[in-house]
Amino acid sequence: MSKLPRGLSGREVRRALERVGFYFVRQRRSSHMILRRDHPFAQVSVPDHKSLDTGTLAHILDGAGLTVDELRKLL
Repeated sequence: MSKLPRGLSGREVRRALERVGFYFVRQRRSSHMILRRDHPFAQVSVPDHKSLDTGTLAHILDGAGLTVDELRKLL
């Protein structure tokens, strides 16, 4: 397994997730973006930050059912 990429923004992660079927649901006052996929169902919260911590990114990938290698291909 590859290392998690560093320095990704929340918006970059959002675009990558949209490429695999997630869609934007809502966002409150520029804090967290809620993304959802219907089949198979998954919902993740992505902070709208300039740079995401690796632990936060790992949690997002786990909730989305993606591996680090799959994320790298989507970026």
